[in-house]
Amino acid sequence: MTDKYQQLNGIALAYMGDGAYEVFIREHLIEQGLTKPNRLQHVATNYVSAKAQAGLIDLMQQDEVLSETEWDYFKRGRNAKSYTHAKNTDVVTYRISTGFEALMGYLYLSNQKERLAELANWCIKQVESGRVKRGK
Repeated sequence: MTDKYQQLNGIALAYMGDGAYEVFIREHLIEQGLTKPNRLQHVATNYVSAKAQAGLIDLMQQDEVLSETEWDYFKRGRNAKSYTHAKNTDVVTYRISTGFEALMGYLYLSNQKERLAELANWCIKQVESGRVKRGK
């Protein structure tokens, strides 16, 4: 995809990032021995819900985890005009989570796979340590 990611809007980046991040989470859960689809889906929510992703962004800010460029891509997603919103969350939380996904999409499409893995693993640690509010 070379440099085309730079022209993508925040929603397109978030679309890609949602899938890229979800793969890390699914792989992690399967490695943990979870194999039943209903259980996998339920546990995955702790990592991929809008509330969890918004909490992770708060922690990234507190811990100064992201570069300036990464924050720019987060903001591109957060500020994007979306004509849909999540069923189980408020608009602000949904927009922050869209920013989180846009950040992941940027890393994936700019071929920064190691950085994507580093952040995904950091997110997993934060959720599992109890630093992130769980649930939908």
